[in-house]
Parts: sequence; C-alpha cells; structure tokens
Amino acid sequence: MHNDLRTTILLDGLTFPEGPRWREDRLWFSDFFSHRVMTVDLQGHTEVVAEVPGQPSGLGWTPDGRLLVVSMTDRRLLGQAEEGLVEVADLSALAPWHCNDMVVDATGRAWIGNFGFEYRDENSVRSTVLIRVDPDGTARVAADGLYFPNGMVITPDGNTLIVAETFAARLTAFTIATDGSLTDRRTWAELPGKSPDGICLDADGAVWVASPPTREVMRVFSGGEIAQRVVIEDNHAIACMLGGAEGRTLFVLTGRVGLSAAQAREHACGRIEMVEVETPGAGLP
Repeated sequence: MHNDLRTTILLDGLTFPEGPRWREDRLWFSDFFSHRVMTVDLQGHTEVVAEVPGQPSGLGWTPDGRLLVVSMTDRRLLGQAEEGLVEVADLSALAPWHCNDMVVDATGRAWIGNFGFEYRDENSVRSTVLIRVDPDGTARVAADGLYFPNGMVITPDGNTLIVAETFAARLTAFTIATDGSLTDRRTWAELPGKSPDGICLDADGAVWVASPPTREVMRVFSGGEIAQRVVIEDNHAIACMLGGAEGRTLFVLTGRVGLSAAQAREHACGRIEMVEVETPGAGLP
C-alpha cells in the first residue's frame, strides 16, 4: 500500500455535504440540513443552485443537461425546470425509507438507492431495493436484496453499475443490459470492517470508497485490494469525487454522522476537503 494521503480544506461551515459531482469547472453537492444544492469552485467561491425542502441528496444530469435531484424524506426525484424544481417521479411506493444517492447514465436513466430502514436503529436493519427511473418518469425496482444501497458508479463503457452497500460492507456490481435491466449480480469487493458510502471511479478501474466510521477514503480494486488511503482526522468521510482541471483532484466530503438536523446546523462542521492523486476520474457520475 502507498503512503496515506492527507487533505487540505477547500470549504467549511456546511451541515452535512453529500452527492459530489464535478461539472462545468465546479464541484456540485447537496448540503442535507440546509436543504441546499450548492457549487464551489477551486477558489472556494460558492453558489446556491436550488433549495429542496425534502432534503437533497444524489445529483445527476440528463443528456440534454437538465439537473436531477433526489429529494430524500419525501422520496421523490426532482428535475430542473423554468419554474424551479418539479417532480419527475414519486418513489414513495417503492422506497420503504429515505432515498439517498443516485447515478444517471448516458441515456438519462436514473438509478436511486434508499436506506430501507431507520438507520439509527441497528435492530431494524433489513434489505431494500434499487430503483430505476426512466427518462419518461417511469419508476420501477431494478434490484432487491441490497443493504443500504448508497454511492454508485457506471463504468466508461456504460455496461457495469457498481453499488456501495453500506450495511453489507461490500461493493456489488451488475451488468446493465441495453433495456436497462440489471443482470449478472456479483460481489465486486468485500470490505470487512468498513462502511462504504459515497464512491467514484478512476481511469485504472479502481473505486475510491468513503467509509465514515473509519474516517478514510480507500482506493479499491476489484477483488478488494486497497491500494491507497486518504485519512480524515476531524470528521467522518462521507463521499468523494474526482475532478479538477485534469480530473486528478479527489474531493472528499466530510461531516459528523449521527447528529440531528438541529445539531448539524448548529455545529456546521461539514467540509469539502481535497487532495491530488495520480489517476484521473472516469465513467459516471
């Protein structure tokens, strides 16, 4: 394993940042408990892009550039329109608990995870479904038996979806058929003792994986080899994204897991941290 990497702070004062995406020379992200979708550039300049009363999480774009946002607590997919964010799909009949992260593929299909249970109650852990929303707004179950499906990536060829299962300590892969159905389910990497949350993919086929309780982001290859780590000292590592001018800036979103919304707003200890890495990002998001 290489030497552990250390981050510098780009932005602080956030409540709980999630869903990082690099687009138009800026990092886009959701700040849960301020109910805002925001951007920050490499100079630290921020902009509020949208406000989401139901708490924003996963972000993505359709092929024509329309912003899509997961609204967590009311379990909806929203899309940008002239009048603001409007409902694309109601997911409440499919998702038994809050929705969370999302990846949007090159055809505009959105893949959305959900908690499946009240995550603060360890006695209620149970599996849940991954939801697919097609460009026409039709929502359906894409896969079941997943334990807290969270961060997701799609390989550059568009053929493989990798899902972080937070409460199963693993990354699970599926083959994406041309009609959007998922086949050939397989374990991509077992990560014992970790809690994979947000993930991103690099050009070598490795996945950077944020693990909140172990305060680290790991560069993982298929089969589970951990090639590199980024150590987070003060916060929990929530999510990560490769971006910057050459795609080699690893952005790490950090915060404190377990705080109530009021506590998160009061302490505002969420941060965007960053570190330069050797291999640029690839695939989606």
